[in-house]
Order: sequence, then C-alpha cells, then structure tokens
Amino acid sequence: MLLSTLCFALMNVCVKLLPHLPAMEIILFRSLISVGLSYLTLRALRIRPWGTNHFFLIARGTTGALALMLYFGTLQRMPLATAVTLQYLAPIFTAIIGIFVVKEAVKPWQWLFFLLSFAGVLWAEGVDTRVEPLWLGLGVLSAVFSGFSYNSIRRLKGKEHPLVVVFYFPMVALPIAGVYCLFNWTAPHGWDWLWLLLTGVFTQGAQVYMTKAYQAEQLSKVANWNYLGILYALGFGLAFFGEAFPPGAYAGMGLVLAGVLLNAWYLAQHARRAPLPVPEPDAIPATPPLER
Repeated sequence: MLLSTLCFALMNVCVKLLPHLPAMEIILFRSLISVGLSYLTLRALRIRPWGTNHFFLIARGTTGALALMLYFGTLQRMPLATAVTLQYLAPIFTAIIGIFVVKEAVKPWQWLFFLLSFAGVLWAEGVDTRVEPLWLGLGVLSAVFSGFSYNSIRRLKGKEHPLVVVFYFPMVALPIAGVYCLFNWTAPHGWDWLWLLLTGVFTQGAQVYMTKAYQAEQLSKVANWNYLGILYALGFGLAFFGEAFPPGAYAGMGLVLAGVLLNAWYLAQHARRAPLPVPEPDAIPATPPLER
C-alpha cells in the first residue's frame, strides 16, 4: 500500500501538469497504456487475461471506472483539496461495505482510528463549504464506488491473478472514454505526451500494488493506509508546484499517521492475543521416529 499510494501521488502530479486536456482524454490514454501493459504481462506469464469470476471482475472494473470518472469530474469543478478530501472517505466506505460483501467485521476501536485519520485529512487540507451540493454529492458517490471496487478485489482473493483484476478496470473505462473523446478532442502537444505516458505507467504500478494488498490482507487492515497519500500529496505539491501549507497542516499529518499506526498496532495486538487454531486429529503429524 505504501508503493501504491506513492504511485497514485505521482500519477496526480502528472495529471496536474495537464490542466488543458479534458479529464476523459487523460482517462483514455491512461486506460490504453494500462490495458497494453497488463495484456503483454499476462501473455508473457501465460495467464488467461479474461479470468473465470466474471461477475466480480466486471463489478471491479465498472465501479472503479465510475469512481475515477466522478473523481476527475470533481477535480475540475471544485478546489483540489476538497476533491481529494472527499475521496478520502473511500477507506471508511470500504470498511462499511466490507461488513456485508466480504463478511469482515470492523472492531469498535478501528472506527475511532479511521475517523482520527480522516480528521487529520480535514485538518491538513480543509474543505471549501462553498462547493455546489451537486458536486459535493458526486464526490461522496465517487468514494462509495471506490469502496465497492475494493470489496470486489477482496472477493477475488485466491481466485484471480492480480493482473487479471487490474486488466478489467481499464477495459471498462476505455470504451466510455473513447466515445467521449470522439466528440471532445484536444490534441496533446510537446511534453503532454510524456506526462500522459507516465500517468499510465504510474497508474499501472498503483493498481497492481493496491490489488495485491487488498487480496493479501483484511480490508480494515489495508484501507487505512490510503490516508498516507496525504503526506505524498502535500510533499509533492511543495516540491513540484511550490504549494506551501500552513503550520497547522503538520498537526493534521500527525493525526493521519496516528490513526494509521494505531490501527496497525491494535490489529497486531489483537492477532497476538487470538488463540491458535487446534488442528483436527487426522491433521496432527505423526511424531518422527527419532523423537519417540
């Protein structure tokens, strides 16, 4: 998840360098590159790209594509800090939806840690209350779709290769973005091609690492690490765009880290106290002759 959030943050830097291109056009190039990289890698590994669990694969691709389109739409129609803050509702929705979709309970203390991290995001970035209610609602809806998408990934644990799961996301987004670009095309020029290429490459890395993380661990263990993206965002904003932030933002970042680390510590302590499973009689291995 650390690698995934880093790649997503670098992707956001590339997107921010393309303010003159329509969001759907960036999604088109991003999807083309991701489809190509996924397909070539799957062929090289001799893995069937279409998978077998089509319902959850299509659900992952559809909900992920809808979340991305709504998120890019809010980025263009509200302040960056507000759009990003709304997207940070996704880990909370992921945990809530996971209770019903993948039957993974969230312990009471974990809700406190989630809210602590989200409060840190609000403190660090702030929210512009002048945003139109329509786009505010669509920003929240984007986070909800992200929650469904991450739960679909979790349901595919042990059933599909991570690259197959990644492959379906751009496969759904590509035709939608393609139709839009037929009627709203702005020709890239100069350095645009490099930023578009890097957008696709960083997206691919982010999706692969995120998929592996969600398939490897419980949702409540993984989702909270998304909040560390705020540290990357503020750091890259300062480094690449000279976006300074007030001293109070450090307190917000501290709350984000506190929520993430407390959640990890709490789950580690809980796992340590959990009783070890007792093996069935038939599963107990025979004592080696030398130890009898």
